[in-house]
Amino acid sequence: MEKITYDEAKSTDIAELVRLLFVLFSIESDFNPDISKQQKGLQLILENKATAMIQVARNKTGKVIGMVSAQLVISTAEGAASAWIEDMVIDAGYRGLGIGKQLLENIAIWAKNKGATRAQLLVDIENVDAVGYYSHLHWESTQLQARRIFL
Repeated sequence: MEKITYDEAKSTDIAELVRLLFVLFSIESDFNPDISKQQKGLQLILENKATAMIQVARNKTGKVIGMVSAQLVISTAEGAASAWIEDMVIDAGYRGLGIGKQLLENIAIWAKNKGATRAQLLVDIENVDAVGYYSHLHWESTQLQARRIFL
């Protein structure tokens, strides 16, 4: 099996991260790929190291083949920080190898080290593969439903 390495994303990774986000946002019905918006959002995450992080997986040539991001918020329910996990995507040729699981574990360690006591994520309910994947990894369903409004 090919050696996969994991580390924190850098600004020089943005083009590869945008490529992965294009794949993700093409699947999720609530989002649309928009290169300039994705570039801007990724840069904002990278600039906020105290409260945000993008963890990446790289193949043997150093190409980014997977990513997950997290941002900290304060949870009044927990009385502590909580991590919002987003942008979990693995290049199609590398799925099923445990890369996503490792990325999630790495980002959870980062969040815990930052004081978070809980992590949560949103999953497109029509993406049966993703719903099954998170269930397989023991992520619990909640009674909450996401809502949004554009400002």
